[in-house]
Amino acid sequence: MTVRTPVVPAPLLVLTSIASIQFGGAFARTLFEDLGAAGVTVLRLTIAALVVAVATRPRVRTWSPAAWTAATLLGVTVGTMNLLFYLALRTVPLGILVTVASLGPLLLALVQTRRLPDLTWAALAAVGVVLLGWDPGATAPAGGLLLGFAAGLCGAGYILLSARLGRLVPGTGGLAVSLAVASLLVLPFGAGGASAAFDDPALLLGGAVVAVLCSVLPSGLELHALRRMPTRVFGILMSLQPAGGAIAGLLVLDQRLRPLEILALVLVMLASAGVTVSRRAPVTDPPSPGASPPRRT
Repeated sequence: MTVRTPVVPAPLLVLTSIASIQFGGAFARTLFEDLGAAGVTVLRLTIAALVVAVATRPRVRTWSPAAWTAATLLGVTVGTMNLLFYLALRTVPLGILVTVASLGPLLLALVQTRRLPDLTWAALAAVGVVLLGWDPGATAPAGGLLLGFAAGLCGAGYILLSARLGRLVPGTGGLAVSLAVASLLVLPFGAGGASAAFDDPALLLGGAVVAVLCSVLPSGLELHALRRMPTRVFGILMSLQPAGGAIAGLLVLDQRLRPLEILALVLVMLASAGVTVSRRAPVTDPPSPGASPPRRT
C-alpha cells in the first residue's frame, strides 16, 4: 500500500511566507536598541548568505562574466534595500513602512503594463500616499517614509535583477552569492552594532532568527509555491504584505495605526492586487527561474 504525503496548498505556502517575513521584521525591530538597525541588517544578510550557500553549494567556477555581474548588481540592490528599510523601521510603523515600500514594485508593474485602465489603480495608490502625508496625526515622519519609498524603488530593481540572474544561473545558487555581496556592502555601516552579538549569544541567536524568518524560510516557501501556481495569483496574494505588516506590528510591537493610515494601507493593497489582476498573462504563466517578489524587506 502506497502512503501519499499530504501536499500543502500553494496559497497557504505564500501566506506562511508573508507571516514569516512580517513577523520576522517585527522581531528584528526589537533588536535595534542592542544592535542598531544597520547591525541587524548585517547579521541578517550574513547569516542568510551562509545558510543558503551551504544549502545550494553554487558552482561559481562555471559562471560566465555576465552571471557574476548580475549577481553582484542584485547583491548591491538587496543590501541597499534592506539597509534603507531597517533604517526607516526605526521611526515608521511596520504596516505603514511595508505599504510605502510596496509602491516601488507597484510603479514597476504600472510601467510594464502600459494599459490605460491601470491608471485607475495608479490613482488609487496615489490617494493612499496622499492620505499618509495629509493625516495630521500620522505616526510616521516624512524622513522615514522617504527611506521606505527608496527601499521600495530598490525592490523594483530587485525584481528585474532577480529575473535576469535567474536566466543566467539555474536554481538558487545565484541567491547565495547575491546575499554575500549584500552583506559585504552593509558591513561598514553595521559592523560595530553587529559585533555586540558576539558578546551576547541571545543577540546572535536573534540575528539568526531574523535571517531564517525574513530570508531563508520565505525563499523556500515561495519557490515551492511558484512551481504550483500562476504568477498572477502569486502576485495577488503577495499584495497582502502590508496587512501582514500591520498585524505583526500590532501583535509584536504594539503599533496601532490610525484610521486614515489603515485606509491608505487598504488602498495601496487594492491597487497592487488590481494591477496584478489586469496584467495580460496566461493563466498557467510559469515563473522565470530566478523571479521573485520584492519581499526581502
